[in-house]
Amino acid sequence: MIIMNEAFAKELMNLAEKDLSVREKLNSEGKLANGYHPEMELVHRQNAERLRNIIKEIGYPTISKVGEKGSDVAWLIIQHSIGEPEFMKSCYKMMIENKNDINPLNIAYLYDRIRVFQSQPQKYGTQLTAEGIPYPVEDKNHLNEERLKVNLPSFSQEEIKKIPGIETINELDNKDADYTMWRIKTGWITAP
Repeated sequence: MIIMNEAFAKELMNLAEKDLSVREKLNSEGKLANGYHPEMELVHRQNAERLRNIIKEIGYPTISKVGEKGSDVAWLIIQHSIGEPEFMKSCYKMMIENKNDINPLNIAYLYDRIRVFQSQPQKYGTQLTAEGIPYPVEDKNHLNEERLKVNLPSFSQEEIKKIPGIETINELDNKDADYTMWRIKTGWITAP
């Protein structure tokens, strides 16, 4: 069992390394700024497919199954599988089911990412707008409490005040028509 887990942990690390090296290459060539680059999308889809197969064999890659790094890398692969909403959501459910064997930070980031792609307010303030400020949150008054639960640093009151209100979500999301069209095509949201 340990040998299999070490093999899966190593394979997960290799998948993440490929993701990050392609990202770095495309970024250095200035090709990541305009939408979802096809080469990056291909890597993300291939990694998600392999992770799907690993999950079929061993279940969700928890810390006890593949080590802390292996589990973190599985999360990274999920976090980057943005073209596969159902996969991301099913992995989030598996993470919740195994929450005592998963880094709580990873659960928080994935929850927020899914919510933002669905034009819903996030809980932990991990996802940023194009302007670099947190996307609207569910509850500004309890934001720092939620962040502390998952080992995220607190925001200052000044930073919290800058977070746009929930009522601005449509306006924020409609600033980028290509992003909206991509989310409709991918299945994150439905066409109006």
